[in-house]
Amino acid sequence: MVVPVARRSGVWRRGRVIAAFAVLTALFLLAHPLVPNWPGNAGSLLETFLPWTGVPILLLLVAALLRRSALALVVLLLPTVCWGASFGGRLFDQRGTGGDFTVVSHNVNDENPDPAGTARALAASNAQVVALEELKRSEVPKYEDALAARYPHHTVQGTVGVWSTYPLRDTQPLEIMPWTRALRTTVDTPQGPVAVFVAHLPSVRVRLDAGFTADGRDAAVERLAAYVAADSAKKTVLVGDFNGTTDDRALAPITARLRAAQDEAGDGFGFSWPASLPLARIDQIFVGGVRPVAAWTLPATGSDHLPVAATIALG
Repeated sequence: MVVPVARRSGVWRRGRVIAAFAVLTALFLLAHPLVPNWPGNAGSLLETFLPWTGVPILLLLVAALLRRSALALVVLLLPTVCWGASFGGRLFDQRGTGGDFTVVSHNVNDENPDPAGTARALAASNAQVVALEELKRSEVPKYEDALAARYPHHTVQGTVGVWSTYPLRDTQPLEIMPWTRALRTTVDTPQGPVAVFVAHLPSVRVRLDAGFTADGRDAAVERLAAYVAADSAKKTVLVGDFNGTTDDRALAPITARLRAAQDEAGDGFGFSWPASLPLARIDQIFVGGVRPVAAWTLPATGSDHLPVAATIALG
């Protein structure tokens, strides 16, 4: 059967609007750092959910197939390749085996209805270090009691704390905001000392009158990064609730110095918030001077965040 020339050429003329949106998506993936952060920190907001640009690409693909547009299908290769280069590796389980040191970080939520149950679930991970954020002063004894058997060493500074199977020393609160939501301590492991930082950065909101209210978080990131940069430790682990993803330009002061365990050795995207339907990974484990072997999320607790974990090779 001979297909008329006009009919064959039609598949290259149809779907121009779809192709245009495909080009715009590719440009955004390539040039999202150029999206201005004004008004309302728009660039940071878009970057928070950057992996989800894969959804419009799929929708455009469906539209191109329904439209039977060869033009749109070819042009869709552009955003597909861009997305794959940025996020394709996160589709697979990159976890390895071995490692010397496992750390768990969890924003436990100050309205958690079951602090003791949450603590027991975290202890069951068999991590050597458990870092907690958003601790409510009146609930701290419940966490202490539930974790005491496995973690004989601990410190609580403000609303953050560290529980460890190894001794802690040189603990100090960090002034990243008016009240204490960050600390630094040294964990004396059998493989040598490790500087552990725990932080809970200011919350962000999306408001019609102010946009993405991330200015307080961004200022706290700068202060936290300065503490990390000034530290003399050769092995560093920084964990906590950053209220931002590693794709967000606001975290550049941290990501320029430390690596995200989830990006290097994670199981999928590792989205951690909200726990009921995770859309973004705002709970992070960063490392420096050590090698991440595996990173993953733990099952939901009574918090609105999922716990995150990483195993690290210290040698």
